Amino acid sequence: MTPARARPSLRARLSRHVLLPLALTWLTGSLIAVEVAQYFTGRAFDRSLLDDAYMVASNVNENEGRLQLDMSQGELDGVLFDQAEAMLLKVQAGDGTLVAGQAELPSQPSEETDLPYQFHDEVVQGRAVRAVTLRRDQPQPFLVVMAQTDRSRSIMLRNVLVYATVPQLLLLTGLALWLRRAIGVDTESLSQLQQTVDRRGEDDLGPIHVDASTSDVAQLGEAINSLLARLSRSLEAQREFAGNVAHELRTPLAGIRALAEYGLAQKDPQVWRTQLERIAGSQARASRMVDQLLALALADEVRTGLRLTPVALDAQVQEAVLRFLPRADAAGVDLGARGIDAAVTVQADAILVEGILNNLLDNALRYGRPAEGDASITVEVSREGGADGAVVLSVSDNGPGLPPDRREALTQRWIQGEAGASLGHGSGLGLSIVTQYAQLLGARFTLEDVAGGPGLCASVRFTPPAPREGRAQA
Repeated sequence: MTPARARPSLRARLSRHVLLPLALTWLTGSLIAVEVAQYFTGRAFDRSLLDDAYMVASNVNENEGRLQLDMSQGELDGVLFDQAEAMLLKVQAGDGTLVAGQAELPSQPSEETDLPYQFHDEVVQGRAVRAVTLRRDQPQPFLVVMAQTDRSRSIMLRNVLVYATVPQLLLLTGLALWLRRAIGVDTESLSQLQQTVDRRGEDDLGPIHVDASTSDVAQLGEAINSLLARLSRSLEAQREFAGNVAHELRTPLAGIRALAEYGLAQKDPQVWRTQLERIAGSQARASRMVDQLLALALADEVRTGLRLTPVALDAQVQEAVLRFLPRADAAGVDLGARGIDAAVTVQADAILVEGILNNLLDNALRYGRPAEGDASITVEVSREGGADGAVVLSVSDNGPGLPPDRREALTQRWIQGEAGASLGHGSGLGLSIVTQYAQLLGARFTLEDVAGGPGLCASVRFTPPAPREGRAQA
């Protein structure tokens, strides 16, 4: 993996990605401008050269069957005058006879083209020249060749290149400096965010302040703060779980050790058996409490990533009743179920529904038995308000019940009822787990008196699914 220091900064990458295309665009534009300038400059010089050739040709006349140039020396000097260039002229008859001008100036007959003239590049006396050969047929065939050295063309082309590209280069340089500064300003908030995160201690998971100049940086800061919040909740849940385990296991483990030490100090086998039974009971209570603590940790863990799916509630109830039936028979409790003959489906999570049933049945078996008479527990699945109403899962017993002013308190963690405190094997987590699971499922958990008799009814009302658009329209 490449070290972070060896990688280019975001500012450098953005500058390169912006300035390099600009430089390439400027270079391409300059080359195109040079080509265009060269083309039109050449056309302008060629046109001037052709005009001079036509002027000379208009002064070529026939005298006694021979061609002659009817121009005075002054007129000819005026045509050939140029401040910067050397002008050359040749007038040649159709038979090759020189009429006027320099005989060494080569001609380029234009028979191969439809035009009466032909431009061509030549070398005369060691100098490069641009020439045009004009063919005329009246009064008899003859050629006029005008040539000009190309120094002016090169100077003009160089001037066009300088005056066209240098200002563009200056503008590009200014734009590059401005873009680099603008990129630096826009990425400064990222640097501040990095420094803020680097300075954070490992225990500081509070939200960070982001001075965002763009929406992207603001969204990044919000994402980091959201992550820190989730980490904080996760660490808090871990600390709470570890503290709860340490606190709650200290007493049963100390009791198990005391029971074991007392049994080892005795010699009567009956005492050993009694102590072992007590140790097994303490272990069972400690194991149940660990299971409940793990259930609470699971509730905290799935709080943000829970996905509700269709769950067959009737099958879940049937499995739970069969699972607790041996324990109920051993305790002399009549355990039964109602409303599971027909299929009942709810939007929930199967693991959480199983946890709700386990805790409600466990609580009912522990604390829902009457002081006198037969004990009974009924698990019922019903529906409120017709086929589209809320599904209610309830566990009812015929025990002593709970005072109304104590019911809400018992749904909090570590709050025990009088029966649990007197029996010595409650930890105050069962109903708290049911409450949290119901909240995760979007359901409502209530504790009510059993209608028409003693006992307590613990109910979980599942919210009915929203009606589909087609059904609503129907």
